[in-house]
Amino acid sequence: MSQELKKIVSIVLPCFLSLILLAWLFVTIDFKHMWLVVKGADMRYMTAAGVIFFMINFLIIWRWRILMKAVGLKSRRLTSVRWFFLGLFCSLFPISPVGSDAIRGLGLAGETGHKTKVFASIVLDRLSGFAGIVILAAVAFLFGRSIVANKLVIIAIASMTLVSLMIAVVLFSHRIFSFACKAFAAWPKVKDSLMRLHFDIVLLKGRQKQGMESIVISVVAQVILAVEFYLTAKGMHQHIALVYFIIFSPIVCVVTSLPSIGGLGFREIGWVSLLFLVGVPKEVAGGLSLINSAFTILSGLIGGLLYVTTLSSGRIQYSQTDPGFQRSSS
Repeated sequence: MSQELKKIVSIVLPCFLSLILLAWLFVTIDFKHMWLVVKGADMRYMTAAGVIFFMINFLIIWRWRILMKAVGLKSRRLTSVRWFFLGLFCSLFPISPVGSDAIRGLGLAGETGHKTKVFASIVLDRLSGFAGIVILAAVAFLFGRSIVANKLVIIAIASMTLVSLMIAVVLFSHRIFSFACKAFAAWPKVKDSLMRLHFDIVLLKGRQKQGMESIVISVVAQVILAVEFYLTAKGMHQHIALVYFIIFSPIVCVVTSLPSIGGLGFREIGWVSLLFLVGVPKEVAGGLSLINSAFTILSGLIGGLLYVTTLSSGRIQYSQTDPGFQRSSS
C-alpha cells in the first residue's frame, strides 16, 4: 500500500466508522425522545460533570510526568501540558494522519531532544492507563457480578486482562522483545529504535514505586470518570446506580480507542449496548454518551486554543541545544 493511499485510509476510515455508527444509532432509537431527555437536563449537574471531566485530563498529565521521571526524561511542566492538549485537539480531526500520542510525542521530543525516552514514557503511560482500566473493571465486576451477570461483559473484561498481560510480558521481557524485533531485520534503523525504546521502558523495572503510582492514578481517574457519568445521568433526571458506570466505563474507554473521530460513534454504541443490559432506555443512554462526547470535544478545543496562542504564533521553538529545555520544572 502506497503512502498516499495509507494517508487517505487513515483519514476516511475514522470518519466513515463514526458516521456509520451514529447513523445506525439514530435509526434504531427515538431521536426526538432522546433530545427531550437531553434538553430537560439540569445544568447544575451538567456543569459539575463537565468540570470533573476536564479535570481528569490533569490527572492523566500528572501520571505521564511521573513516568517521564521514571525513564529519566526532564521537561517543563507547562510544556507537557501544552503538548498533551494539542495532541488531544488533533485527535478530534481525521485530517491528521497521526494520533494524539504521536503529536505529543513528536512535539515534546522536538523540545527535549530525547525521542526514545519521550515515546517510552508515552508507551508506559498508555500501559499504566490500560492496567488501571483492567483492574477497576475486574474488581468492580467481582463485587457487582450479581448485578451484571452477562457473558459479554465477562468476555470483555477477560479479554482486556489477557491483552494487558501479553503487552506487559512483551515490553518487559528482553528475550521476547528481541525475538519480535527480528521481524524488522531488513530495516536496521527501525529495529535499533525499537530496541532503544525497549531499554528505556525496562528502566521502570527498578522504579516500581513510580509504576504503582501511575496505576493508582489510572484507577482513580477511572473512578472519577464513572462519577462524572453518574452526575450526567442525575442531571438528566435518571437514577442509574454508580456501580454500573464503574463496571461499564472501562470497557467503553477501550472501545473508543478504535479508529474514529475522538471516539464518536463507538462511545455511543458502547454505552447504549451496555446500559441496555441493565434496563436503561436506549434514548437515555444515547443522550448521556452524546453529552460526554461534547465534553471530549470541548477538552480538545482547549488544545486548539493552545495551538493558536503558542504554536501558530511561532513561540514554540525546537532548539535542542537550549539548556532551558533540559531543566525539570519540579
